[in-house]
Amino acid sequence: MRLVIVTGISGAGKVTALKIFEDNGYYCVDNLPIDLIESFADILFGQTNEKNKVAIGVDIRSGKNLEKMSEVLKNMKAKEQNYEILFLDCNNNTLIKRFKETRRSHPMGDRDSVENEINEERAKLEFLREQADYIIDTSNLLVKELRGEIEKIFVLNRDYRNLFVTIMSFGFKHGVPADCDLVFDVRFLPNPYYVPELKHKTGNQKEVQDYVLNSPVSHEFLDKLVDMIKFLIPNYIEEGKNQLVIGIGCTGGHHRSVTIANELYNQLNSSDASYGIRLSHRDIDR
Repeated sequence: MRLVIVTGISGAGKVTALKIFEDNGYYCVDNLPIDLIESFADILFGQTNEKNKVAIGVDIRSGKNLEKMSEVLKNMKAKEQNYEILFLDCNNNTLIKRFKETRRSHPMGDRDSVENEINEERAKLEFLREQADYIIDTSNLLVKELRGEIEKIFVLNRDYRNLFVTIMSFGFKHGVPADCDLVFDVRFLPNPYYVPELKHKTGNQKEVQDYVLNSPVSHEFLDKLVDMIKFLIPNYIEEGKNQLVIGIGCTGGHHRSVTIANELYNQLNSSDASYGIRLSHRDIDR
């Protein structure tokens, strides 16, 4: 019997996550009253239950009863009813943007601002976040990427360490991405922009990649960059970091940054990686 409690900040993707669980054969129940969860668990772990994969959605909509969840979890542990907690998180700016785009109000919609509502919700859900087995930050995730992370953990049963790495190429002339944790300037590498036949191509094409990487400096930089990031990732995981955004910048975001970002992604994206990873080229179409 595998029981997953899916929770997290409103707007972080809990409903989407439950749909993903359902697509993968989980029996899903959303917003079950807290007072019924323990009885429901008794049924699930009973001898007559035929369902062996269940996901329960729990969130701030439970109101004051949410406080009872700690006791419910404690009782379930005492009965040896094993469960896992998946907590979906997201940064405030992205959450506010999502609420505006969907024109939906926050469940705690009686406060003076959405940000205050989000912050109050965070405080009320902190006890679940602290107990979470898995934390996925959806701030920069597409739905298909969230699906990939959930399936990695709950379908393929791979090891997961609660860190999602985003490698993002960009052009300095368009500004540094606001959410970058680390920024690397690769404008010192050979620039295909000044080669007429390469000017209108991108770092996704072999001719540009060969030009940029056909330099000892490029290889030395890439080797040192990969070595440093591989050193940092386990230390960030140990520190409890959930999201790492690595920015690779050149002038326009078309050639050098794209090439290096692709190479870094390829070297970090191993099948046995215990972290999630995605690649993004912010300015490639500008």
